[in-house]
Amino acid sequence: MTPPLPTTIAGWLSAYRAGARPTELIPALAARLAEDDPAWILRCDAAYLTAQLDRLAALQREGRALPLAGVPFAVKDNIDVAGLPTTAACPAFAYTPERHATVVQRLLDAGAILIGKTNLDQFATGLVGTRSPYGAVPCPLDPQRVSGGSSSGSASVVARGLVAFALGTDTAGSGRVPAGFNHLVGLKPTPGRVGMHGVLPACRTLDVVSVFALDVPDAARVLAVMEGPDDGPVFQSAAQRPAWLGRLGRPLRVGVPADVSALDEALGYRVAWTGALARLTTLSPTAAGGAPAWAGEGIEIVPIDMAPFDAVARLLYDGPWVAERHSVVQDLMRTQPDAIDPTVRRVIARAAEFDATAAFEARYRLAELARATEAVWQGIDVLLVPTAPTHPTLAAVAAEPVLRNSELGRYTNFVNLLGLAALAVPAGETPAGLPFGVTWIAPGGSDAALAALGTCWQLAASPGTQPVGAHLPALTAADLQPATQPASAPTLALAVVGAHLQGMPLHGQLIERGARLLARTHTAPRYRLHALPGTVPPKPGLARVGPGEAGHAIALEVYELPIDQVGSFLALIPPPLGLGTVELADGTWVKGFICEPAGLLGAPDVSAFGGWRGYMAAGVTPAAAPVGLSADRLDLPATHAELGPLFDAYEAALMANDVEALTGFFWDDPRVTRYGIADRQWGADALATWRAGVPAPNFTRQLLHPRVLGLGSDVAIVQVEFLRSDTALRGFQTQCWARMAGLGWKIVAAHVSMIEWPQPLQASPATD
Repeated sequence: MTPPLPTTIAGWLSAYRAGARPTELIPALAARLAEDDPAWILRCDAAYLTAQLDRLAALQREGRALPLAGVPFAVKDNIDVAGLPTTAACPAFAYTPERHATVVQRLLDAGAILIGKTNLDQFATGLVGTRSPYGAVPCPLDPQRVSGGSSSGSASVVARGLVAFALGTDTAGSGRVPAGFNHLVGLKPTPGRVGMHGVLPACRTLDVVSVFALDVPDAARVLAVMEGPDDGPVFQSAAQRPAWLGRLGRPLRVGVPADVSALDEALGYRVAWTGALARLTTLSPTAAGGAPAWAGEGIEIVPIDMAPFDAVARLLYDGPWVAERHSVVQDLMRTQPDAIDPTVRRVIARAAEFDATAAFEARYRLAELARATEAVWQGIDVLLVPTAPTHPTLAAVAAEPVLRNSELGRYTNFVNLLGLAALAVPAGETPAGLPFGVTWIAPGGSDAALAALGTCWQLAASPGTQPVGAHLPALTAADLQPATQPASAPTLALAVVGAHLQGMPLHGQLIERGARLLARTHTAPRYRLHALPGTVPPKPGLARVGPGEAGHAIALEVYELPIDQVGSFLALIPPPLGLGTVELADGTWVKGFICEPAGLLGAPDVSAFGGWRGYMAAGVTPAAAPVGLSADRLDLPATHAELGPLFDAYEAALMANDVEALTGFFWDDPRVTRYGIADRQWGADALATWRAGVPAPNFTRQLLHPRVLGLGSDVAIVQVEFLRSDTALRGFQTQCWARMAGLGWKIVAAHVSMIEWPQPLQASPATD
């Protein structure tokens, strides 16, 4: 008995790591392809496969990075492969390109092996998979029903395990409807995300290349290889968004259709939809491991009115966009109309109903409807819809081809017109045993976020119990481990230690900028945390200790912030704080809050609390906290004795010459007045003013209470409270003292403020 071949990308790569060779497995796979299988238009012959395997071996010898080395795939036959005919399911239209489509070239360069080209609704016009001279492609799970189109063959060969993935195209749902009918994943990128050179257009301004796979990580891996622009025109584009959805502090808001009366009750579609909503509530943002798929916690289901989306959908075939299809085949329509499938010809012939005026009017209408949908998006983060409302039989489609086809586009036709990203995923079976699928839809540029969310969806379904393709082996947790992800907006990992922590006063600044939490951890044990006096709201300062100094591991949270939000966030950070680089407990370095050394002078050391949250929970004020810039090296009695005479001498000098040399100790209270020099001065200017002698104000001061705010072996911060004799004002002077080599203790800066104060400050037993 022939051993089974792998079915997923992860499975193929695992087989090769275990010792299997592409030169063995690929020919074995090709030998299993039936010649009369309507899913194929062309199967690569032995010579073509051998040439690919030889090229793969050469790339491996060169040491190339080959993320898809030896993985078999197929492409829809409206995508060019050099040397092979492109038919678009119309032999009279066929041509043989000399150059690969951009997406094909990128996949081959990644080591993938092309097995063949697949059947489709002619000229990619249809959602049923029956409009082809090469035969209708039946659903492998129920041969009496359609496989879905137009990418019918691509879906069929993946569902039966003949290739690990396949490319389709998607204008109106051709990469999603077949996925829903075959227990597959159908990834439809944001329009403009993938280079379209070498893809025969259906509607050139709307088309995208899609991916069929058995699981979301496989589909995401393929998109990561083939994404990016090429040298062709781009008709739509969207900036990449972060790799997650939603906002901190609230559940993921999932919009769902408020009215699902269109679902086929006889086939059990409504029951299946109810089951999908039940699964939705079980999703976990961290199910796939690593960073969360959405920023908040939990799920909120938000019923929405689909009317504006439905109106957009009607524009696709009832509006002038059908003229784009006509532009591709107009010569054939004129010279060989009978070479075109009758239903396809009927659809495309409607282009004659529209003129240039109608085209512009439709564009205006689309813009109006897009604005209406934007209002809906204000209340949701992502949209979840049934992939299709029913699953027709081949006979029903033959009897009413246009009607049955149009029914299938209810939840798909609007997506590309609005520039959205979509991901179709399996959602179990109906009570009748038919495949059922749902589609996640998000704003353009959200491709990476949808991949993360879709992986969580598949994991929530107990992977070993859910049907996969057409009776293929069940997925395992290993299959659903995230691999290479599509590109997303650049971000910055940011460590916060104080007022930006979750639940703290400034956490909203992170929420407003769309951050997500990556980890709760600690710094390396080489930091100290200080409570900065006078900050509103209270904030700490983080400082790294020097060699040989004792440090602590300080609790922090690491957030991921979109890089385009970093500038506005940085603008909110007041001195003496700033962003620097912080070492985490695991040895990695991230950007994070740090403090200028001058800002730490007089700031109590609160490292013993383990972090800012612990300190705030203890209810300790900075003035009452055990302090010291180097608490392990303090000699309080000796320091007091040494500072006392110097302090008295300095007070006497200030009675004659007042000076303000600012060091960051400022009173922000509006009642504060300063005296002495008229302007703030720093450094040499302040010293020169002091030495020149500034006339003192005409009043005397009564010393009330000196106290030491912070002490170290080589630095001290002293504050004195005094009374102005001719008013009710009380004053505060803060001095910074430093032990200078060969000079002893010297005052390096001072700051004097006066404020109305009803009672003297009370001495702190811990610091007096």
